[in-house]
Order: sequence, then structure tokens, then C-alpha cells
Amino acid sequence: MSARPVPTTHDHDGDLVVFLIGMRINRPLRIGAWLPVLRAMPPMLQELARRPELGMLHATSALGPGGPLVVQYWRDLASLQAYAHAEGGLHRAAWREFNARARRAGDAVGIWHETLVVPAGHHESVYVAAPGLGLAAAFGAVPVGRGRERAAQRLRVAS
Repeated sequence: MSARPVPTTHDHDGDLVVFLIGMRINRPLRIGAWLPVLRAMPPMLQELARRPELGMLHATSALGPGGPLVVQYWRDLASLQAYAHAEGGLHRAAWREFNARARRAGDAVGIWHETLVVPAGHHESVYVAAPGLGLAAAFGAVPVGRGRERAAQRLRVAS
């Protein structure tokens, strides 16, 4: 019989930023319109992984509604915005290329993002036999301690 997994939670009590970015393939047969958009993301994620000083803590990719999406965890909003607007960075060039391509391709491919600025005390997590995911991948994991077994106990918001 295997040992019972120890529940863990992420090791961070401060503010954090969750950034969701995805693309929607509206015209699957227009490969020339959406494939370059798809190919633009991996180099940006590699750039961010190589340069932790830019502020992205972790990213994970998934297949979402209509196409791929990336969930990113950032240390703060200022870092995310600085990366988005940095001249000479891969994002700025990819954004310019997307806008030029969008004028030619119409609605064949769409992009979207959502930015969630989460204050301290307004985020919680639990992982049971699921190490290295989400906030735990971004901030590290610690065992769920006594008095923090329930989500409400891990949150520091007034109920």
C-alpha cells in the first residue's frame, strides 16, 4: 500500500498577478493566418524563462476554447506591463506582426488576454498528489498546516 499523499499549498502570502493569454482559431483552413501567431508564443516564453528578472514566475500551456492558451504567473503588474511594452523584446515585435497580419487576415485568428491582479489574502490553493502545478510551481509548495485544511482558512479575507 502506498503512502497517503500530503496536501500542499503554494508558499506565498503577498500580491500576485495571473495573466491568461490565448488565441482563437476562427478559420481553421486559413493556416497561413493562425500558424504564425501560434509560433510566436514559444520564443516569448523562452525569453521570459531565461530572464527571471523580467518578473514572470511560471507559465503553463493548455488547450482552451477555440485554441491554445497560456496561464502565466507574474510577481507584479509593473513587470508584466514593462515586458509588454519593452522595445527590443520579442513581445513588441510579435504584437506589431500580429497587427499587420490581422489587417490582411481579417477575423481568421483572434487573440485575447485577461489580467487578474490578486491582492494578498485573496488567493489559495491545495494540491494532493499533484506537485508542481499552478501557484505552487510559481512560488513553491509547503505542506498544508494545521488550521489551514480548508480553503476558507487559507484565505485571509473577511467572510
